[in-house]
Amino acid sequence: MTTENSLKVITTVEELRYYLGEAMKLEHATIPPYITALYSIKPGTNLEAFHIIRAVAVEEMLHLTLVANVLNAVGGNIKSTLTASDFVPHYPTPLPTGETDFEVGLIKFSPEAVGTFLNIERGEEDVSEDKPLLVSKDQQENILRVLNADDPNLTFYSIGAFYGEIVRGLFALHKQMGDALFCGDPQRQITPAYYYNGGGDIIPVTNLDSAIRALTVIQEQGEGSRVGAIYDAERELGHYYRFQQLQKKQHYVINKDDPEQSDRPNDPTGASFEIDWDAVYPLKPNATLSDYPEGSEVYEAGKEFQKGYSKFLADIEDAFDGNPEKLIPAVGGMFRLKEQASHLIRNPMPGMNGVNAAPIFRLD
Repeated sequence: MTTENSLKVITTVEELRYYLGEAMKLEHATIPPYITALYSIKPGTNLEAFHIIRAVAVEEMLHLTLVANVLNAVGGNIKSTLTASDFVPHYPTPLPTGETDFEVGLIKFSPEAVGTFLNIERGEEDVSEDKPLLVSKDQQENILRVLNADDPNLTFYSIGAFYGEIVRGLFALHKQMGDALFCGDPQRQITPAYYYNGGGDIIPVTNLDSAIRALTVIQEQGEGSRVGAIYDAERELGHYYRFQQLQKKQHYVINKDDPEQSDRPNDPTGASFEIDWDAVYPLKPNATLSDYPEGSEVYEAGKEFQKGYSKFLADIEDAFDGNPEKLIPAVGGMFRLKEQASHLIRNPMPGMNGVNAAPIFRLD
């Protein structure tokens, strides 16, 4: 296990803001893989999978918003964050938190995709004597620097562990600074009045209590869910177990009146369902614009999708950067992109038998 000092990697407000900025990269990094798999499902098929993946993608938008609220509350700068050239990673990629034992790619809905989603959402309960909070990593540019760790080659084992350190840092800094830590303008907060329905409740952040509640929502909705339980504080199924249903082809059951009587992890007792892995468009894995012949129909459609996705990120950034009233229409744009994606995914790749075009989230 790591030493006590190696777990105290946030010691200043500037370091806290750095980690929250990396958290925004992290929350976004899961969205393109989720919606690529979602778009690849043929209409009218695999309805359980469609609804599970869509619901998690919506909650990732909630997480992105909650992190933005915390960053704004501690005086961080949102401007040029979501629109930065490195905000959308090159896929396949490790997550920004640095779990280098797996990579996240843009692939069709498949057993491989579900396996990756489970790795993304693995929780704190996976941390054991042989898998500590901080683990060795390969040096890669897109992985965050773990500040103040004893070993510069250490990184976080899970998203839950990463957020656990942000929570610890918030408590430590508040003990030093008091409420002066929360120096941001409250008018920049996304409140329920500016938030879309679905995916959970938004929490405006103005003090330590609301900051911890916001980050706890992120942890408990899947990334570091409660040890030994399948549900979060709202008695909803955590992300890890939602995706595990696709692996087991069976629903979990939560007893909302007496949640302790709910199904146990890894042992769902609900209704079974079928998955047709073939009712999926055979998308080009990790497609880039250079994969498409310049001037072709799929090339132009790829450019249009990328342009639309960039606008979506710019609109979200604008909402987080002091214009909260713009959030609802901005999030709506995320799902309107499915229309543009359909112009790609139903078209075969020129010169590639049995492979269809796929969405492009960043230019080469």
